[in-house]
Amino acid sequence: MFEKLNAIPPDPILGLIAAYAADPNPKKIDLGIGVYRDEAGNTPMLDCVVEAEKILLRTQTTKTYLGPRGVPGFNQAIGETILGKDNEVFKQNRVRTVQTPGGTGALRVAADLVKVTRPETELWASDPTWANHLALFPGAGMAMHSYPYFDAENSSLRFDDMIAALQQRGPGDVVLFHACCHNPCGVSPDPEQWQAIANLAGERGFTPMIDIAYMGFERGIEEDSLCIRLFAEQCPEVIFASSCSKNFAMYRERVGAISVIAGNAEKADAVESVIHNVTRKNYSMPPAHGPAVIDIILHSEELTAQWHVELAGMRNRINGLRKTLSEKIAAAGIQRDFSFIQRQSGMFSFMGLTVEQVHRLRDEFAIYTVNSSRVNVASFNEGNMDYFIEALAVVLDE
Repeated sequence: MFEKLNAIPPDPILGLIAAYAADPNPKKIDLGIGVYRDEAGNTPMLDCVVEAEKILLRTQTTKTYLGPRGVPGFNQAIGETILGKDNEVFKQNRVRTVQTPGGTGALRVAADLVKVTRPETELWASDPTWANHLALFPGAGMAMHSYPYFDAENSSLRFDDMIAALQQRGPGDVVLFHACCHNPCGVSPDPEQWQAIANLAGERGFTPMIDIAYMGFERGIEEDSLCIRLFAEQCPEVIFASSCSKNFAMYRERVGAISVIAGNAEKADAVESVIHNVTRKNYSMPPAHGPAVIDIILHSEELTAQWHVELAGMRNRINGLRKTLSEKIAAAGIQRDFSFIQRQSGMFSFMGLTVEQVHRLRDEFAIYTVNSSRVNVASFNEGNMDYFIEALAVVLDE
């Protein structure tokens, strides 16, 4: 069976991880992988998660299957956290949330749902978008296109071009958005721009699909969910895929959910039945541990408050790193303007380097980032930032 099979090159991020691990340079820096790191370079467990795990271990009585919906309390809590408990769509019984193996799993289930429901549907994503989007949706058999988004020259949003492109979309089209902390460019619409986009979706009739992987990392939980709430007001149907990897620091537990707002309760039930059919053919039943932990946190006032504090701590650290990095680059006398780093949000920013410059950083200084020069700002700390800036000055001095 496998005699004609050729090896596939590793994913760029996975290849970067392996190269970094094998590098003996004591000053090496990994700016590629998309995980939050603290000042010591670790990805810590949140205290609220540790406490909830203790409660879970004391109280769980079985390891049997959850059923296709997953942990009901998690589904209810995560949907209400994103949309707001008093949202009209809950009162109208138009929302269905199904737990999935991570946000990536939620996106794949969303793709399969659309493909089953309307096979000819085409999907439009921002240019650029998360690299795995480009594999995931075509992997589900969906035709995929892009709309203008990032102005590389000015490190800003091409809002007018974006609106002009979306005005060409209509019923039968799905448009994919990043709710906040755009990966990979770090540029998001402001609230007024989100309102204009939501209004346009309502007018044109395309279906918004939102990837909300970094809720709480940009401005706050409610602020980062704004676009989904606006789409819910303007559109009869909305799909969103949520992840708890970053904001609960539960990466390896693969906690995510697909949520769908349908036109009415009957259609919402039909949507959920199709989702269950899709997942049964894929992974059959979802994992239990991570969602059960988050269920405990979000149904405890004390643990929820603790989560808010810890989440704010991560967000504030990233924002502080952006400010410090931008100021230190300017103080180092580097002529290129990197002030955009402070204006952007979330873990990622494009540095605007050429592939050759990226390779020089890796080969001469053991500083690892992907060829697009996207860096994970959360990987910087007091111990490596100055070294990075020194290296940056060298590769830019051409």
